[in-house]
Amino acid sequence: MISRKRLLAVGIVILLGILFFLRLKPLNHNSGKQGNFAPNFSLPQLTGAPLELSGYRGKVVLLDFWATWCEPCREEIPGFIALQTTYGRQGLQIIGVSMDDTPEPVRDFCKQFDMNYPVLMGNAKIGELYGGVLGLPIAFLIGRDGRIIAKHIGALNIPDMEKEIVTLLKQ
Repeated sequence: MISRKRLLAVGIVILLGILFFLRLKPLNHNSGKQGNFAPNFSLPQLTGAPLELSGYRGKVVLLDFWATWCEPCREEIPGFIALQTTYGRQGLQIIGVSMDDTPEPVRDFCKQFDMNYPVLMGNAKIGELYGGVLGLPIAFLIGRDGRIIAKHIGALNIPDMEKEIVTLLKQ
């Protein structure tokens, strides 16, 4: 039979473990959820200049988390380039957040594909702000008011995304 002291000690250890685990979790569990304001951030572009998401309030933003080694990401980027070309003047701004470890392959990729929208170097912290970026690609469609309209996990169907964007641009 377990003594009271041992049982109490085990209970305290479990409680401390739970408290430690909860402290590691982001405080805002609603980050990155549809209907909430998109968490603001400032990240360096490949040029080194900072980009702050709040500077794009008033535009429809497609925030794309991607990486050069991600095949579905690579496949959808030409579609994003076309969307930015077609709808940029109407208020669309695509922002790519690369989750690559270093900027060198990202710079080469951007040159190869002649990317026409800002690309930032992401990190674990930005991923946590958006509810955890555990797989790629993940895209957030953000309305002109700064609220998250949709979260898309996996490769996007560009024609379907275009319909969503056109609807938001008309609002």
